[in-house]
Amino acid sequence: MKSFFKNYKFSIILLGSIILGAIIGVLLGSKALVLKPFGDLFLNLMFMVIIPLVFFSVTSAIANMKGMKRLGKIMASTFVVFICTALAASVIGFIGALIVNPARGIDYSALKKIVTAGGGAADKVKQVGLLQQIVNTLTVSDFVSLFSKSNMLQLIVFSVLFGISTSALGEKAESVAKFLEAASNVMMRMVKIIMYYAPIGLGCYFAAVIGSLGPQILQGYLRVFLLYIVISVIYYFGFFTFYAFLAGGKIGIKTFWKNAVAPTITALATCSSAASIPVNLECTKKMGVSEDIVETVIPLGANIHKDGSVIGGVMKITFLFGLFGRSMISPTAILSIIFVSFLVGAVMAAIPSGGMIGEMLILSVYGLPTELLPIIAVISVIIDAPATVLNSTGNTVASMVISRLVEGKLTFEKKYGIIENK
Repeated sequence: MKSFFKNYKFSIILLGSIILGAIIGVLLGSKALVLKPFGDLFLNLMFMVIIPLVFFSVTSAIANMKGMKRLGKIMASTFVVFICTALAASVIGFIGALIVNPARGIDYSALKKIVTAGGGAADKVKQVGLLQQIVNTLTVSDFVSLFSKSNMLQLIVFSVLFGISTSALGEKAESVAKFLEAASNVMMRMVKIIMYYAPIGLGCYFAAVIGSLGPQILQGYLRVFLLYIVISVIYYFGFFTFYAFLAGGKIGIKTFWKNAVAPTITALATCSSAASIPVNLECTKKMGVSEDIVETVIPLGANIHKDGSVIGGVMKITFLFGLFGRSMISPTAILSIIFVSFLVGAVMAAIPSGGMIGEMLILSVYGLPTELLPIIAVISVIIDAPATVLNSTGNTVASMVISRLVEGKLTFEKKYGIIENK
């Protein structure tokens, strides 16, 4: 019980403050808006650090990456599998959200004022084609625009190029790489300090949101949670079984489920993909995956392969679409939702505080005001545990598929035949 509280301590406190804020919002109604400045204080503190945090986190991660030359067949197969499974996760998440639409029935008239205050950017996004939207989303016309929190993805593109350039120079830019790493650590410590105020700030902001929107938004969150649980169960039992079958047929399925319990329980108990790495390493080896593949894929997957987070990204985007009555069925909308959720869940997972940065990215891409950050941040809190299970356990079955691609059919089937005979 103590270990459970230790692992979930901050999440429990944060969830408790949000629930308390919701109760206050329901009881006080519009009077709860008096608490909004306390929430705005937290948002402004986060907005203040978001630009340097993103820049130093991304550039440091790439500039200090070791062994970039040793990609080979393992790395190529790894990224193919990671991309395919993440896309599968985004598609099933989108289908579920399309069927249920968690935000249906919520009066979003109060939110229109926020959008208007944000300059009506959401409407501007609708007026351009897909290609132009991609150009506008990935680039800016001048350097100064990179320092706006509304241009998050453009900043990430610049940071990636800066990190690659630093890494390519090797020893010539070693001092720059060390500076980036130190600056990244400083920014992470600053975020940690600010997060001590998060329960108060988010609680007050949520009280104001409930006070202005009414308790019906709570029904939306409940539908998001229930929908996510259903999708998680389908993905966990259905898709993981399918991936295991692709890897080793019926024997692959049997071997995977025989060794999947420990990684699942560990992920659920610790609520951390990183904390699950030791157990995942041990159990994946028992699944018949070669040691070099296991030791490459599992640590890498804990950082950049998070199917649960991809589905969570879909939930956040479609929830906002539902709140503002935007269509989710146009080809442009479908492609953008799948692409952005993949980016949020798979790419942002490699960056410290990637969840918050991912949420800012969603708002930036769709031209929505940053004041909506707490509304989708709540979704991260309520889906945290099941998302971690999909993120962490998904790496073990992905390792099986990668092993099949790397070692070939005959070698892999022989290996599974040996396991079966044992």
